[in-house]
Amino acid sequence: MVIRPPVRPPRITEYLKPYVLMMHFSNKFVTATVRHSPTATVASSASSQEKALRSAMENTGDVAAAGKIGKLLGERLLQKGIPAVSVLLKREQKYHGKVKAVVDSVRGAGVKLV
Repeated sequence: MVIRPPVRPPRITEYLKPYVLMMHFSNKFVTATVRHSPTATVASSASSQEKALRSAMENTGDVAAAGKIGKLLGERLLQKGIPAVSVLLKREQKYHGKVKAVVDSVRGAGVKLV
C-alpha cells in the first residue's frame, strides 16, 4: 500500500499581485518604481529627474511633485495593462506626506492597491 503525500494548496504568493510599488525620496527628487517580483524587473517608473517633468514643476522634491509623479506613474501602469499593485513601505516610511501623495495619486489615476 502506497501512502501519497497530502495535496497542498498553492502558495499564497501565487494569489497576490506580483507588482510592487516602491518609492524613494531625497531632498531634491522623488522616484517611484513598480517592480515585477517574480522576474525582478522594473515594470514602470516615474521620477522628478525626468527632463520633461522638471520644467513643469516648481520644486522637484515637495509633496506636490510627489503627487504629480504618482499620477504619471498611474497613467503609465494603465497603459501597460497593470490594473493593481501592492505598496511596499520601508521601515522608516509612514503613510504621511510624500508617501501619501504618491499612493493617493496612483489610486486616483485608476490603479487598485492590494
